Amino acid sequence: MNHALTILVRSIKTEEVRKKILFTAFIFLVFRIFAHIPVSGVNVASLKVLFNQNQFLGLLDIFSGGTLANFSVMALGLNPYINASIILQLLTLLFPKLEELSKEGEQGRQRINQYTRMLTVPLAVFQGIGMYALLKSQGIIGVLLPIHLISFVVTMTAGTMLLVWLGELISEKGVGNGISLLIFGGIVGRIPVMFGQTTSVISRENVFNLLMFLAIGLILIAGIILINEATRQITVYYAKRVRGNKTYGGQSTHLPLRLNQAGVIPIIFAVSLVLLPSLLANYAAASSYKTLQDIGIAISQWFNPNGALYNSVYFLLVVGFTYFYTAVVFNPKKIAEEIQKYGGFIPGIRPGTPTAKYLTYILTRITLAGAVFLGTIAIFPTIARSFTGMETLLLGGTGILIVVSVVLETVKTIEAQLVMRSYDRFVKPV
Repeated sequence: MNHALTILVRSIKTEEVRKKILFTAFIFLVFRIFAHIPVSGVNVASLKVLFNQNQFLGLLDIFSGGTLANFSVMALGLNPYINASIILQLLTLLFPKLEELSKEGEQGRQRINQYTRMLTVPLAVFQGIGMYALLKSQGIIGVLLPIHLISFVVTMTAGTMLLVWLGELISEKGVGNGISLLIFGGIVGRIPVMFGQTTSVISRENVFNLLMFLAIGLILIAGIILINEATRQITVYYAKRVRGNKTYGGQSTHLPLRLNQAGVIPIIFAVSLVLLPSLLANYAAASSYKTLQDIGIAISQWFNPNGALYNSVYFLLVVGFTYFYTAVVFNPKKIAEEIQKYGGFIPGIRPGTPTAKYLTYILTRITLAGAVFLGTIAIFPTIARSFTGMETLLLGGTGILIVVSVVLETVKTIEAQLVMRSYDRFVKPV
């Protein structure tokens, strides 16, 4: 706690870091203002009643930052962008040209980000049309002319792209990852509403269950911090090398392998995919065709958020995405080549390919522990509700994980920028 306060004080005193923090806060303010601008023609009061009665829609609203229950111009949230990112990363594994582009450094990443934004538009249009069909079937939106439907879809798509742009502005000129921070801001913005709903029904539910839920939440936060900060230290020795009159190397260091290399990204990806069947089921149930209605109702029953199938798929998706994203962000072969290039070696392991295989073996084992932990966090709401019976606290392990992980990563980013500014004082301009 003292360390975090020290970083906060130093960041306020450092002019450049202070400007980044203020810029990020300004973007958050813009985001929350747009989150309360409703789309015309939608009965917001009826919509809130529907969300209170539907657990799936309530969970979807949490990850849209409350913009869905208000049905603001950003009601679709970042889901289309996240789905586009998943598709692009999968295509990178299938198409060699995209894989080469991803390895071209900053320029390649910018091209892939551009492709992701382009793919986000049709996905947002598709989800906007589906959302219109769902609201129309529930009587929340009246029968509109085709021009009104086009205006509705364009507004939804523009809101998503505006949200993506705000996230990229934070990443470029603010502190931390903009997309993760906006999701974090949306979840935190919904916490007072959820606790307000809980206190309104506390007379009908056991107070002891609420205290138990809060105690489990505190233990969960401690576990998330422990797993996020846990590392496996791999000792690396560097041989002595003589160049002219100077001797280099001859020392040891450690290569830290994090237990959770992928961070919060796998669980965000898994949420986007695991909600897709329920979303399609709602669209099908709203259809005027009897066959589609029956299919939608059947999928809704099979894929109930409290059911075994939903939670099993959710768990497996989180585990799979953890391994997938770890392979994307950590390349054992490249690390082994770098170690060999500078004359390093792991004790008992030959440099080159054997080192890469050893790192892969270690990474696979520790990632399993991290993946299982993330999967357990994902299905935590169902587990907690079975013990406490608290139905109103929809913010479970997934939301807590995102909030805690984003806070930790943002603090580390600010700390890194402060350290860099400290070094700049000792560098004389040429």
